Amino acid sequence: MRAVIDTNVIAGAMPTPGMNCKVLRACLRGQVKPLIGTALSLEYEDPATRPRLFARSQMSGHGRFELLAAFCQRERVAVVSFACRPILQDDGGNRLIELAAAASASAIITNNVKDLRSGELLFPSIRVLTQEDLVKELLWVH
Repeated sequence: MRAVIDTNVIAGAMPTPGMNCKVLRACLRGQVKPLIGTALSLEYEDPATRPRLFARSQMSGHGRFELLAAFCQRERVAVVSFACRPILQDDGGNRLIELAAAASASAIITNNVKDLRSGELLFPSIRVLTQEDLVKELLWVH
């Protein structure tokens, strides 16, 4: 599966184990091929640098960057050469959909399903899935 992984999944995986971590594991194992563009790669770095997000985390700052580096090694870079503005209220969501369309992704994995499905321009071939949806799908396949 080729998928765009939203920043909120990456940020959620770093402080505590859970469904977000399972998505990263699926990427690291090659079950999911993460797709990335320039704007998204810059967004990925931001949560790793916020100490307050990790106040209760057992993962060190170095560990967060190692995890991010391992994840990024699995990514396929896609160039967004056109703007297709799905007209979401959140411009970050617009960029996720543009990236998914440009990279021929089959899914976007996010904690923010409702907002991504509310655009005026829809792409029926791109599914918007929660982490739980993805994990269930991967378990069904294997």
